[in-house]
Parts: sequence; structure tokens; C-alpha cells
Amino acid sequence: MTRGGSHGHGHGHGHGHGHGHGGPGQDRRRLAGALAVTAVVLVAEAVGAWLSGSLALLADAGHVLTDVAGLVIALIAASLAARPASARRTWGYRRAEVLAATLQAAALLAVGVFVLVEGVRRLLDPPEVASGAMVVFGVVGLVGNVVALLLLLRGDGGRSINVRAAVLEVVNDGLGSVAVIVAAVVIALTGWTRADAVVSLLIGVLIVPRTLGLLRETTSVLLEETPPGLDLEDVRRHLLELPHVQAVHDLHASRITSGLPVLSAHVVLDDSCFSDGHAPEILDQLQACVAEHFPVAVEHATFQLEPQGHGGHEVATHD
Repeated sequence: MTRGGSHGHGHGHGHGHGHGHGGPGQDRRRLAGALAVTAVVLVAEAVGAWLSGSLALLADAGHVLTDVAGLVIALIAASLAARPASARRTWGYRRAEVLAATLQAAALLAVGVFVLVEGVRRLLDPPEVASGAMVVFGVVGLVGNVVALLLLLRGDGGRSINVRAAVLEVVNDGLGSVAVIVAAVVIALTGWTRADAVVSLLIGVLIVPRTLGLLRETTSVLLEETPPGLDLEDVRRHLLELPHVQAVHDLHASRITSGLPVLSAHVVLDDSCFSDGHAPEILDQLQACVAEHFPVAVEHATFQLEPQGHGGHEVATHD
């Protein structure tokens, strides 16, 4: 006897709260607008870095690239989440977000490492930098960040988690643009060209940890590791405390994508539960336990209920 998680209730409830103020269509428009502006900033800063010879401006362009990647992922998530599942893709395209994020994180990590290595080299042997061009393109970047932020904040406060994450990305990049402008001013006023390398190193330090964190999370999802914050031994202990539960084996937990944990287990019950009608009631208790008791709420759970003698019929079991 099996039962999946409350799919209809779980999705309806989540979407009602996540998009109750504007819906996924408005989220996509906000994200698409912010992405367009940020992409223009990326091109402008890359051109500015080439014209001025500024590593700080190039590093900030790399920083903007991380934001573009984040916005692309958020836009993909907002678009694909609306596509229905099918017999071929029972979870729809939910994992496409993870695959895209993994590829982008790998590319961004290479950018971050390059910026750090080049920053150290320029700190030791600073080249000439056109501070005037740095200021111009730094201001262009800052203005673009402000425009993107206004697009994301347009409307009420009931934004989805995707939009809230994108806001943080753009604010973080705005700080990078301010750092470039400060470095340009320092160079113009004092002639200390190492300011360009110092700022580029600071921006590189911002890029690498964020990218490593993203890569670690996406790899965890692809390897189907237990979701962070969910202790399977704790889950097992609580399930065993339920009445008539004799054993729990083949316990698995993973994530389909970020924010979508799933769990499955074989649960051995007293033989009497299958003759006196207790099994459906216990199944409800199992579902409620994993959905409500733990820090990570698992609404998509599947339990196979077994009588005590069923284990001998299974090919292999594990804890």
C-alpha cells in the first residue's frame, strides 16, 4: 500500500502564497526587465574594461555576470515552474534550473579565479589605468543597477522568493559598481594605480564564495543528497514513535530542485493494521509527521506500508 505526498494541496498552497500578489506572469516580466538592463550593464562594463585597462571594471563585469546568471536561473525557474508535468517528465522541468545553475557556476568560478590571479599580478606590477573611463563606466553600471532594482521592486511587497533573491543580487552588484567608482577617484586624485588591483581582488573575493556555494548546492541536488537541515535518523526515530510502527527501512530523502524535497520509506506495521482498517489512519500520521515536525517540511512523501512478514519477499533492503 503506497501513497504520495499531497501534491495538489502542496502545490496549490505554495503558489497561493508565493505569487498571491501579481502572479508568475508579473514575476517573469520583472525578472526579464531586470535581466535586460543587467545584460546591458555587463556589455558596457566589459567594453569599459577593455578601453580603460581596468581590472576592477573587468572584475565588476564578472560580478555582473554572476547576477545575469542568477537572473537567468530565476527567469527559467519562473517560466518552467508553470509548465505541467507529463507522463514522460513526471516532475516537469523543475531540474532544468539546477542543470543551468551548475554550468553557469562552473563558468563563473573560472572568471573569479582569473580575477584573483590577475589582481595579485597587477598588485605587484600595476599597469596604467584610465581613471576617467573607469568613472564613466562605473557610473553606467551603478545607474543600470538602480534601474534594475526599481524594476524588481515595482509593485507591492508580496514578491516571490525568486524576485527577492534577484533583488539581493542586484544590490550586491551595485556595491561593486560603487567600489569601481571609488577606485577610479583614488587613482585620479592620488595616482595610486594599485587601487584598481585592490578593488578587483575585493570583487573577486565576492564572486568566488558565492559561486562555490551555488556549485555546492546544485551538486548536492544532482547527487540526490539528503536535503540540508533534514536528519534522516531523527526522521526514523519519530516515525518509529508512531503507534503500530515496528520498523522503517529503505529511507531516502533528496531534492528535485531547490525548495522541493522528497522522501520515501518502507514502513513495517503490526499485522493487525491490515485487517482492522488502521493502515489508512497511520498513513495520514506518517504524512503529517514529515510535513509538519521537521525544519524541512516534506510534502512530497511516499510510504510503502508492509506487514511484518513482507521483508522476506523483497530482493534487498537497507536501513
